[in-house]
Amino acid sequence: MSNEPITLTAGDAEATVLPDNGGRIGGLRVGGTELLRQGERYGCFPMVPWCGRIREGRFRDGALVHQMPLNSPPHAIHGTARDGAWRTARVSADEAVITYDLVDPWPYSGRVTQVIALAEDALTLTMSVETYESSFPAQIGWHPWFNRTLGGADGAAGAGVGISFDPAWQEERGDDHLPTGNRVDPKPGPWDDCFGMPDGVDVTLTWPRRLELKVTSPEQWAVVYDEQEAAVCVEPQTGPPNGLNTLPRLVTPLEPLEATTTWSWTRL
Repeated sequence: MSNEPITLTAGDAEATVLPDNGGRIGGLRVGGTELLRQGERYGCFPMVPWCGRIREGRFRDGALVHQMPLNSPPHAIHGTARDGAWRTARVSADEAVITYDLVDPWPYSGRVTQVIALAEDALTLTMSVETYESSFPAQIGWHPWFNRTLGGADGAAGAGVGISFDPAWQEERGDDHLPTGNRVDPKPGPWDDCFGMPDGVDVTLTWPRRLELKVTSPEQWAVVYDEQEAAVCVEPQTGPPNGLNTLPRLVTPLEPLEATTTWSWTRL
């Protein structure tokens, strides 16, 4: 199938999927209002086969040490799939399935499948990593850039988004922006931090008088980033940054790695 942009619709919700641009969600519009920051590197991109930073780009798999390109020196960040072209496997009016085959510089063969399903009041993203050859450590996550303010003609257009969540802990962040391994009591923002939610990710974004959006996932970790003026990020993922070294999840020929997240919204 063509890898051209895909437009999904459900009610007055519309999502754009960009297979050729890293399998990202290029836009999500509700009633004509764009929720995601626009631009080639924004929208919402999949983080796979790892999330966040890998310390100095190196991770260990048994006795082997692998070196990833330092695309955020001195670290490697956000996986390799966001830089590749995905293939479109199946499309309907409100759902798209796209795939990406892992290639160099990732040292293992595997396939990533992402399902994007749109409803009138929710977007659900599901991703899996599978292999038929060597087992390997991996992570799955999503990196959405939500607009800090929503455009519109009314007086509420300039009201900045509020972020509400109740994590069990915060991963202490070192000077190198990586978790130290210590868990601390959650601290007030601004954040570029990973939080633990053992009952599942549950974060609410509220644009006053406009929209409330909940980011949920069965996974237990989320990075919250709100240090930028234009957008805020809530990133559900299967482990913390540098997790390939500290908390690896194994992909095997018998057991793929799977994750899902749902964004559900309500007008205010």
